[in-house]
Amino acid sequence: MKKTIALFACLIFIATAFANITLPKIFGDNMVLQRNKPINVWGFAATGEKVTVSFNGRTKSTKAGKDGKWLVTLAAEKEGGPFELSVKGKNQLTIKNILVGEVWICSGQSNMEMPIEGWGKINNYQQEINDANYPQIRQFKVPNTVSTTLKDDVAGGDWKVCRPATAGDFSATAYFFARQLYTQLKVPVGLINTSWGGTMSEAWTSEAAFAKSAELKYVADAMKGSDIETMLKQRGENMRKAIQKAQGNFENNANTTDWKNTAFDDSKWPSMKLPGLWETQGLPDVDGTVWFRKTITISDADAGKAATLNLAMIDDNDETFVNGIKVGSTQAYNAVRKYVIAAGILKAGKNTIAVKVGDTGGGGGIYGAAGDLSLTIDNKPMPLAGDWLFQVAAVSQAATSVGPNDYPSMLFNAMLYPLVQYGIAGAIWYQGETNAGRAYQYRTAFPLMITDWREHFKQGNFPFLFVQLSTFGSAEANSTKGSNWAELREAQSMTLSLPHTGMAVTTDIGNPADIHPKNKQDVGKRLASIALHDIYQQSGESTGPIFQSMKTDGGKATLSFTHTGSGLLVKDKYGYLKGFEIAGADKHFKYAKAVIEGDKVIVSADGIIEPLAVRYNWADDASEGNLFNNEQFPAAPFRTDSWEGITVKNKYAIGL
Repeated sequence: MKKTIALFACLIFIATAFANITLPKIFGDNMVLQRNKPINVWGFAATGEKVTVSFNGRTKSTKAGKDGKWLVTLAAEKEGGPFELSVKGKNQLTIKNILVGEVWICSGQSNMEMPIEGWGKINNYQQEINDANYPQIRQFKVPNTVSTTLKDDVAGGDWKVCRPATAGDFSATAYFFARQLYTQLKVPVGLINTSWGGTMSEAWTSEAAFAKSAELKYVADAMKGSDIETMLKQRGENMRKAIQKAQGNFENNANTTDWKNTAFDDSKWPSMKLPGLWETQGLPDVDGTVWFRKTITISDADAGKAATLNLAMIDDNDETFVNGIKVGSTQAYNAVRKYVIAAGILKAGKNTIAVKVGDTGGGGGIYGAAGDLSLTIDNKPMPLAGDWLFQVAAVSQAATSVGPNDYPSMLFNAMLYPLVQYGIAGAIWYQGETNAGRAYQYRTAFPLMITDWREHFKQGNFPFLFVQLSTFGSAEANSTKGSNWAELREAQSMTLSLPHTGMAVTTDIGNPADIHPKNKQDVGKRLASIALHDIYQQSGESTGPIFQSMKTDGGKATLSFTHTGSGLLVKDKYGYLKGFEIAGADKHFKYAKAVIEGDKVIVSADGIIEPLAVRYNWADDASEGNLFNNEQFPAAPFRTDSWEGITVKNKYAIGL
């Protein structure tokens, strides 16, 4: 009898709990609502329950539908605050310290996610955090979550007021964008940071969008016939086979106690070229722990001396041993490894360097410039680049679980769709690195995603501003050998054909050795310049020169541009234009002489009598280009030809 009464009481409690009004997590103290647009307030309650919403002297009521969902639309408000929002039914909720201003969705992959501090550590981050006292700037960080179905709410999160104690966790790009807007407009700015490093645009696009696309309908068709569990099992099996092929055998979570010691027998270990990520050397998709060992010979004269071990950079973390003795460890994927080897550790003859590398996702291994891999004694460096022995010790569970890129739409479902009823000014986007291998298809995939977002938010063609890929990688990935990143930048430029889009060019502020450049201040400012000009109607130039047309006359090509501002500029100490190439009918590009004449650029090269094509900054490492306008905005990379690139045949497939 007592058990029956207890069960009945429990059921009453559960029913009462479900009857309570609840709000999506995006509604909370310190939130920012979009000014000058109707304000949607929505949530969940018992079927048919009356819900009354009050805000800034306005009150409106509705009833929850059969599915328990309700929505109230309040009249638009001007900027201001702080205000309170009251939602009343069988229970009452009150949200405090609300501001009304400009709300921006901030999305993309790691260069948008990159925080001011944390793993980001942008330029001058300590001073930036100390100065970040902007209580009218707030951020809501959507937790990284995946879902194969549309979600009604995000997994968590709350609004943070921008103060030195909180600013370190703000998206650096979004913060500097917001700071510039606030400085110019003097209105509150809310940032909804829904970003995830290493993610593809397909993860941020809905299944419905794929179904409506002539080119990408095959993705929606594949989604209907695919099985995630089967796919994951197959991926785990493929990974196991790849490891076995690379090293002969594999025991997950192997006993590695002796792997750091000189006496350990590593004669059966295979070798790998370092520096270089292991994904490109026979270990695709391996996330976990890999050990590297290298035996070096120390002369009698250098034995016992102190030394410095340089290991370039390691993705993500490492523990490093010399002759079994730990000499250092680092928990950062982009930090230079420089460890001091104390006197007495190095011996005459053979010595062993052992590095335990842990990778939590994305690329893994010891990477960087070959010259940064060395052992230095008495200012004499010993090169360490080349063959290192390796062994996979463990594969993380995450490597065989569902990730954001494993299946289309999973981030749209979990991290964007729950927000589509929220009023926004627009979106800023920094992504493309993960799509670079399929750059040609990005010409379709990226505009499709933007259009998809606009259709779901039902707020018209809201402004969508994006960052063009910065400089990264080798200048040898160029017009001659082909460049994924150049083709991706081109796809981004082509997306400007959509209305109310804008592109911030950043090739001049990147880092060929770091895919996450530290200068996020200028990235945010350049996005803000476009917003201030295009949306908030401020005068002046907002972006750099963009190629418009080419005319040829004899052996010269004359290039015209839009966004020349108050004039074109050569921006470096040499005083002549760099980054231009020219080709004739043989499609062989040569470095070109380029000069500014008024608002044109004249390009020529010895031996090319009839030029057919000009390219500018067409390389992964596009840092050479120095064409700007007088307003200090760099010209966007471009080409005048439409010759087939290296990514044209690469297509998206589920699980790739």
